[in-house]
Amino acid sequence: MQADSPALVLASASSARRAVLQSAGLRFTAVAAHIDEAEIKRGAQAEGLPAGEAALILAELKAMRIGRKYPDAVVIGCDQLLVCDGQWFDKPVDRAGAESHLRALRGKSHVLETSVVCLKNGQIIWHHLARPKLTMRNFSDAFLDLYLDAEGDAVLTSVGAYRLEGLGMQLFDAIDGEHSAILGLPMLPLLGFLRQHGVLEG
Repeated sequence: MQADSPALVLASASSARRAVLQSAGLRFTAVAAHIDEAEIKRGAQAEGLPAGEAALILAELKAMRIGRKYPDAVVIGCDQLLVCDGQWFDKPVDRAGAESHLRALRGKSHVLETSVVCLKNGQIIWHHLARPKLTMRNFSDAFLDLYLDAEGDAVLTSVGAYRLEGLGMQLFDAIDGEHSAILGLPMLPLLGFLRQHGVLEG
């Protein structure tokens, strides 16, 4: 069970991450953290940083942005980068972008560099990087069109233009990794930390 204090704050507006925390029975406040992700990614790539390190930097910056408003809370910052053949993918901005993403990922394996950082009183107290690996099947162009029609704007909410909690499951041949990490928040490591830190009892 969750202790009355410290409070939990999720530094994200992601509906998938909120749903994952809620399904685990956690009480929390969700607050969007506005940072210039594109600029930070460009800087990380220019420095030659691995995608996982960039994901951790982004999660930390989000946690610190929100942590200023909630100094006594445990603030959870998260980020996720999709990497395929060495290329970093961003969320598509329109249907054409989603189609381009899915064509690039079709028939290949990709990794979701999924980071989570916890902060309290301005200090990082824990971090974790999960790296689920997903392999898309070699689906037909006809299926791709049907999929995009059925999902509509929902494909714009995911870096890979898919939702595993929806029709996106039909795009894959194999999935290796914790389901919640694929959705953007590695819950089993996070729950373990929250128990050790006294946020969760038992």
